[in-house]
Amino acid sequence: MVMSIDNVRGFALATSSSAFIGSSFVIKKIGLKKAGDAGVRAGSGGYSYLYEPLWWIGMTAMILGEVANFAAYAFAPAILVTPLGALSIIFSAVLAHFILKERLHMFGVVGCILCVVGSVGIVLHAPKEKKIDSVNEIWHLATQPGFIVYSCLAVVVALVLIFWVVHRTEQRKMLAYIAICSLMGSLTVISVKAVAIALKLSFNGVNQFIYIPTWFFIVVVIICCLVQLNYLNKALDSFNTAVVSPVYYVMFTILTIIANMIMYKDWASQNATQIATELCGFVTIVAGTFLLHKTRDMGNEQSESPSLRGECELQNH
Repeated sequence: MVMSIDNVRGFALATSSSAFIGSSFVIKKIGLKKAGDAGVRAGSGGYSYLYEPLWWIGMTAMILGEVANFAAYAFAPAILVTPLGALSIIFSAVLAHFILKERLHMFGVVGCILCVVGSVGIVLHAPKEKKIDSVNEIWHLATQPGFIVYSCLAVVVALVLIFWVVHRTEQRKMLAYIAICSLMGSLTVISVKAVAIALKLSFNGVNQFIYIPTWFFIVVVIICCLVQLNYLNKALDSFNTAVVSPVYYVMFTILTIIANMIMYKDWASQNATQIATELCGFVTIVAGTFLLHKTRDMGNEQSESPSLRGECELQNH
């Protein structure tokens, strides 16, 4: 089947988005390292990276990637665009391998593949979203009991992670950082869609910025983005980029799909086969995430082992 011109444009925009976002992880980490050498590291609560040009280049690449991703949805359906976000994992892992010398173990590669396959499986079988014609309609959906419960749980869990888990454990700090980003990210996506619809309707002559819900969604976007940015910086500064990128993508994708399904109640239109397929995709993602998390340092250990053996031999002589 030949792709339409619009789908080709959407595919090109989504692919370029993944390239920008994947490279931004690596560029930002280089900037974070340089800033950490000159001041307090982001992982220790410092903000010296704000004065580092490389970090801002990475931020610019990430913004360009998000803009390209947003534009892709104007040309191609979500079923084509969303799975391509997994390509950012490949871009960041390859660049980190060659530029940052963060070796990805063979099991890490397998875990990465499992994450991508599982995420694509979920997205491809996710139900279609309802057509939204006004911000007030989104506000009505957002104030339904189901989504209010989800939003409250997301905020409470994020606060527990920020004020308790992060300060009490070192072993789970990476997952805590990424969970905070992903929980806030799921709320960001809901709010960004509302703002995007408001802009589209306003450009078509129906001003949506006279309504309070529009400004509420804008405030939510700003707050959630700032929290995401802060804790993503901490994760990148403290842990292997080749692990942070895929785990963040997987957790963010799952929570975003859950938030959308709760808010729009699309699960009611699905049959048993579709639900079973999504569950299989979820199990695949969990397996990939577990494998990545358990083998995150094995690649670096392998690359260091020859030199360590040489030192041991010199000491023995």
